[in-house]
Amino acid sequence: MKFSYQAFDAAGKAVTGSTEANDANDAMDALRRQGLYVTTVQAASEVGAALDKAAAAARGRGISGRQLKNLAMFTRQLSVLMTSGTPLVQALGSLERQAADKAWRTVIVTLRTKVEEGATLAQAMESRPDVFDPVCRSLISAGESGGSFDSMLDRLATLTRRQMHVRNAVAGALIYPMLLVVVAVGVLAVMLLFVLPRFAGLFQTLDVALPPTTKMLMALSAFLRSYWWTVPLGGLVAGFLGQAWLATAAGRRALDTACLRLPVIGPIIKSFSVARIARVLGVLLNGKVPLLDALVLARHTARNVHFVDLVARAEDAVTKGGSMSAAFATGNLVTPSLCEAIKSGEQSGQMGPLLLSIADFLDEDNEVVLKSLTSILEPVILIVLGLLVGFVALSMFMPLFDLTSMTQGGGH
Repeated sequence: MKFSYQAFDAAGKAVTGSTEANDANDAMDALRRQGLYVTTVQAASEVGAALDKAAAAARGRGISGRQLKNLAMFTRQLSVLMTSGTPLVQALGSLERQAADKAWRTVIVTLRTKVEEGATLAQAMESRPDVFDPVCRSLISAGESGGSFDSMLDRLATLTRRQMHVRNAVAGALIYPMLLVVVAVGVLAVMLLFVLPRFAGLFQTLDVALPPTTKMLMALSAFLRSYWWTVPLGGLVAGFLGQAWLATAAGRRALDTACLRLPVIGPIIKSFSVARIARVLGVLLNGKVPLLDALVLARHTARNVHFVDLVARAEDAVTKGGSMSAAFATGNLVTPSLCEAIKSGEQSGQMGPLLLSIADFLDEDNEVVLKSLTSILEPVILIVLGLLVGFVALSMFMPLFDLTSMTQGGGH
C-alpha cells in the first residue's frame, strides 16, 4: 500500500514523498530507519482519491460574487465569535439571526441543524458544495482535528476576502471599458436604424450618385431594419455553439492556449493564475494540510488547463520524492525567480508563509498592471468610437457635399 509522508532529514530540510508499506506504522518505521523525522503519514491513494473526487465535483461551478461576499463575512464573524469562546451552535444561531440574505440564512440554518445533530462543521459543509468548496472544507476539517479551529477560520476568512478583493479589482477595472463599448454599439445602432434611413429618402429624392461607403452603410441599415431579428438569433446560436465547443476538452484547451498567447493579456492571466495557486497552497500548508492533498485541491482551483497540468506534474513529482519547484520550472508558466523562491521555501521548510508572500506580491503587482492597462484602454476605446461615428457621419454627408459642389459649379 502506498503512503504519502512529510518529514525532515538530518539537516532539517523538509522532505515529502511516498513509500510502500503494509500499514502506517510500518511506513513510519521504514522512514525513521532512513534518518527522517516523520511529521505526517497518510494513505496517498485513499486521501488523494477522495479529495480529487470532491474537488472534481466542484470544479467549473465556481462561487458567485454574492456568495463569496457572504462566505467572507461568515468566516470572519464566526472566527471572532469562536475566538471569544462562543459555542459553535450558538455562534451559528447568532449569524443566522443577523443574516440579511434569505438564501444565505438558509445555508446557515442547514449548517446549524447538522451540527446540532452531531456532525462536525466540515461534515455539515459537505451538504452545500455549491457554497463551500473542497479548499474551505479541508481547512475547516484540519482546524477541527488539529485544535486550531479559530485560527483556521481566520485563515479561511483572509483567503476569501483576498479572493473577493481580486475579483472586485478585475470587475471594477472592466466596468468603464465595457460601458464605453455598450455606448459605442448603442450610438452606431441608433445611427444605422433611425438616422441613416432619413438620409436614404433624401438621397433618392435628389437622385445623386452615392459613394461606395454610403451604399454599404445604406445596405447595412436596410438589412438591419428588415431582418433585425437575425442579430439576437445569431447571437444565441453562436453562444450555444461556443458553449458546446468550450465544454469539450479540445475547445477548453484551445481557448486557454489562446488566452495565454495574447500579447498583453496573456502575462496578466499567467500572473493571476500563479497568485491564485500560490495563495491556496500557502493557506493549506499553513493549515497543516499535507502537501500532496494541498496540490490536489490547488489543481482543481486552477481555471486554465495549462496550470491544471502544471500542478498535476508537481503532484507526480512530489509523489515520486521530487520537488515541487522543479515541476513548476517546466514550461514558461512560472518565472525562474519564483521557482527559485519556492525552492528556497522547500529547503527551509517555510513553504506556507513564502507562498503567501509570493501571492501578496503578485496580487499587488497585478492590480497596478490592471489599472495601467485600463487607463490606456479607455482612450483607445474613445478614439475608436470617434472614428466609427465620424466614418458614418462622413459617409452620410459626402453625397450632400458632392451635390453642393455640383450646384456651385453649375452656377458659375
